[in-house]
Amino acid sequence: MSNSTETVVHNQEKNRFEVINGSQVSKLLYQMKGEDQIELVHTEVPEDLAGQGIGSDLVTTALQYARDHKLQAIPSCPFVASYVQRHPEWNDVVVEL
Repeated sequence: MSNSTETVVHNQEKNRFEVINGSQVSKLLYQMKGEDQIELVHTEVPEDLAGQGIGSDLVTTALQYARDHKLQAIPSCPFVASYVQRHPEWNDVVVEL
């Protein structure tokens, strides 16, 4: 978990999960693929917020969203792909590339 007390929010209008820290926005962008897949395409955390676990919080929230909505997650983003390799508890949600 992150050292941040900020909360990950699902911003459906912008197709992303995000954490807002003051004027800085950390985000995980996604695209829906059909009715049953969510492609996690890009994670972005401002450099001065890196290393606080915010990226991992974004991925965890996105994967939990996929699980809760019976979606298969496509980890196109290298950060997401690396995360799921280290966390096999998400294998039931992730489509192998």
